[in-house]
Amino acid sequence: MEALTSFFVNIDWFEIWLATGDTLLMLGGSLLFTVLLGLPLGVLLFLCSPRQLLEAKGIYAMLSLMVNILRSLPFIILLIVMIPFTVLITGTSLGVAGAIPPLVVGATPFFARLVETALREVDRGIIEATQSMGATTRQIITNALLPEARPGIFAAITVTAITLVSYTAMAGVVGAGGLGDLAIRFGYQRFQTDVMVVTVVLLLVLVQVLQTVGDKLVVHFSRK
Repeated sequence: MEALTSFFVNIDWFEIWLATGDTLLMLGGSLLFTVLLGLPLGVLLFLCSPRQLLEAKGIYAMLSLMVNILRSLPFIILLIVMIPFTVLITGTSLGVAGAIPPLVVGATPFFARLVETALREVDRGIIEATQSMGATTRQIITNALLPEARPGIFAAITVTAITLVSYTAMAGVVGAGGLGDLAIRFGYQRFQTDVMVVTVVLLLVLVQVLQTVGDKLVVHFSRK
């Protein structure tokens, strides 16, 4: 027990608690906006793709290019590039508020692609049956596509949430706060191994919780 206590000599549990709260705020805020922006974008990508309801090759090519560019940009570079824009809309590039815009921009294209993939897995016969009953495009989306794709969409949200956890850790490089910031400032720069271990364990626990909840939601909404 003494050895364990001496190993965690640098741990300030109150600071760990605050950093965990900042990470959860960043994750919750960025995931909310990512879903709100990425879901319609993913639906639009699907609808405009070849042989779909609103086939439009030009629009699909433009959206696809934009999504691919943002997905291929390393997040650490995106953080730095977006600092002027982040300051413009939030008034700061630091803390939770300064981290959410780049987190959303980084995760939205990723999530949109996953949504598009989930929608492609919907049985085309369901769409055709809905069309034959005279349903409008909006009704097909809301009453057929999205309900049938729910398991895939929840799986996409889970994967995106876990990706955002790693992004929040990277955001600590530019002073975004949270567990990543704590790990960099104390664990890496000050060589406090105990702080690094605690932050890594907390991030692993958070990822495990997200994966477990996501898996349960996917199973719940999957057809028996």
